[in-house]
Amino acid sequence: MNMISRRDFLKTSLATTATLSLPWTWARAAGANDTIRVGVIGFGGRGREHINALRKIEGVKIVALADVDDNVRAKAIAEFEKRGEKVTGYKDARKLLENKEIDAVTTATPNHWHSLLAIWACQAGKDIYVEKPASHCIWEGRQAVKAAEKYHRIVQVGSQSRSSQGIRQAVAFIRKGGLGKIKLARGLCYKRRKSIGKAEGLLPIPPEIGEEGFELWCGPAKKELFRRLKFHYEWHWFWATGNGDLGNQGVHQVDICRWFLGEKTLAPSVMSIGGRLGYEDDGETANTQIAFFDYAAAPMIFEVRGLPGKSDSDAMDKYWPVKFTPPPQKAAPKGDGKAPKDMRSVTGGRTAGDPRSSIGVIIHCENGFVSIPSYTQADVFDKDGKEIPEYKGKFKGADDHFANFIKAVRSRKTSDLNAPILEGHLSAGLCHQANIAYRVGKKASPDEIREQIKASPVVTEAYGRMCEHLAANGVNLAKTPAAISSWLKFDPKKEQFVDKAANALVKNQYRAPFVVPEKV
Repeated sequence: MNMISRRDFLKTSLATTATLSLPWTWARAAGANDTIRVGVIGFGGRGREHINALRKIEGVKIVALADVDDNVRAKAIAEFEKRGEKVTGYKDARKLLENKEIDAVTTATPNHWHSLLAIWACQAGKDIYVEKPASHCIWEGRQAVKAAEKYHRIVQVGSQSRSSQGIRQAVAFIRKGGLGKIKLARGLCYKRRKSIGKAEGLLPIPPEIGEEGFELWCGPAKKELFRRLKFHYEWHWFWATGNGDLGNQGVHQVDICRWFLGEKTLAPSVMSIGGRLGYEDDGETANTQIAFFDYAAAPMIFEVRGLPGKSDSDAMDKYWPVKFTPPPQKAAPKGDGKAPKDMRSVTGGRTAGDPRSSIGVIIHCENGFVSIPSYTQADVFDKDGKEIPEYKGKFKGADDHFANFIKAVRSRKTSDLNAPILEGHLSAGLCHQANIAYRVGKKASPDEIREQIKASPVVTEAYGRMCEHLAANGVNLAKTPAAISSWLKFDPKKEQFVDKAANALVKNQYRAPFVVPEKV
């Protein structure tokens, strides 16, 4: 196999990695009736859901766990042992990958590890379920696609909406012209993100991580001195390791938008408006953002809001494309003090009797629109916002996304996958395009921004609502201006920007030996 060289892979500052016995060889190909032996990498958060889901699938056995956090790893191993299940623990994921008894792996590590682990798994002859986003930058996502193709591996991305039969049916309905031509795809990520605070100087590495663990945790990213108050999760808001809420929550909605549009390339043009507004902290990514993707057939717009609907509340804004009158509130039962159950918040901030959502997708069409308020549901409305009775309740339900992965592992058919790596690469790539536009943008006054976007009614309308939203949170854009990019041209075939500054961010700078290879 044409894998990364043994010398490059073994070259590391960690003494413990000197014992790795590479090169890897192909793992066995599991038959239809064989037990699929799985290793899970990274399970401090979402990875625990990987474990719970895999344990429910017949014919699947988790045999290995890898996590740099000693406490997280020890707790999980203890839970397996308590159930009488034998599992091997690793601090270094590379040692798990060299285990020839493992057929497949799943990973829920921080974003900057996703593509590299996918490529290494393919080179090791293992199938892999990799969490969203499929990549941390555009270039490495394409490298992961190449690796899956070269080594004929099954690579599923954690875009679970792709396993929703309800959304799948709605996509087919719209593609057949059920509501006429698509005019616009709109994604929403109005998700409360409070300040992460400011660290006063450098902070010690948590003892459960240690120097070795921190070296492994940083991996491909530049090893910087630790400077955030919370070690886990807050990495989402730093460019070296995360992609903001566009690449965290928003990538799900971006994927659904692109799915409806049927686009199979990255956008030929993109622009962004936004900022980290409403507070000053150590975070780097935008908490308020508008991204516009100018596809020829129909454009896509995405809105991110981390601040609440107004400064004295944690409730989030809700979007609806037509005028909405809230239904009358039912009185709470005496002594309860809570709203009736049918009016309480559900997925995406949506409530019964209120079709609006804070996290979701709206597909605007000639003769109405489709609302996707969750990972599994799609509803169809006419131009006035009235649900079309013929389709009420039709587009609901979902299959198990992990079971879909295992099905493909057994069949060896990439076509069986609901969310193959190519789809994950393209949807993550759109998030990267938008974030790159934001990062090369320049701060501008509200009037300057309005002048620059006046040719686009869609962006102008969204920006107007964004200004109202920020004003409700006490943000004065004249004093703390947002940044706006130019309309950046992009070559979908080469997957490169025309603008040099933007193109410099298409590919990360990697830290040896954790390097995404030029030739997979």
